[in-house]
Amino acid sequence: MIKAQNITKSFGSLLVLKGIDFEAKDSEVLSIVGASGAGKSSLLQILGTLSNPDTGSVLIDGTDVFSLKSDELADFRNKKIGFVFQFHHLLPEFTALENVAIPALIAGEKMSRAKDSAAELLTFLGLGERLTHKPSEMSGGEQQRVAIARALINKPAVLFADEPSGNLDTNTKKEIHKLFFDLRDKYRQTVVIVTHDRDLAKMSDRILEMKDGEFLL
Repeated sequence: MIKAQNITKSFGSLLVLKGIDFEAKDSEVLSIVGASGAGKSSLLQILGTLSNPDTGSVLIDGTDVFSLKSDELADFRNKKIGFVFQFHHLLPEFTALENVAIPALIAGEKMSRAKDSAAELLTFLGLGERLTHKPSEMSGGEQQRVAIARALINKPAVLFADEPSGNLDTNTKKEIHKLFFDLRDKYRQTVVIVTHDRDLAKMSDRILEMKDGEFLL
């Protein structure tokens, strides 16, 4: 599903990624672990097409993403890639249902279908009674579930998660961790998680550890 070759990235004189090769299989849940500054988030940003590498290539579902023009890449990202971050980035003025439906509307879906799909996802994630609540009326765990539903609304091939449970309490973390695997089983996405949480990483199909811009063998 994902194949990256010879990914390098520098910020000024600092080389943060040193020729990374990476593969993730279809429907695989893979965790990338390592200390702060190891290059995990920088790699995830490139794999998710949010940042360009200095060298190298990334193929997602057979598409060489960095050969696409900017508008083509934006369209590909919206339809094929989902993102979940440590902070939810929900729009405070919109309800849970509206927050989740927005990416589908951007992709050209009709309002009625977008809202139906959003309601189905939110209900699957245990938020069927919270559809009309705004973020300020929900707990941190509930907000993260809304963010996950938003990431899934366009049925992406790949879901990238950057420290998805980093600011949640222990019990909520466990719920969110289990949720990623439930989602993989139901929707068959490939899931790539960057995390400091070894308990989450141990649940994955595979763990890769980074240090100083490289994967440890």
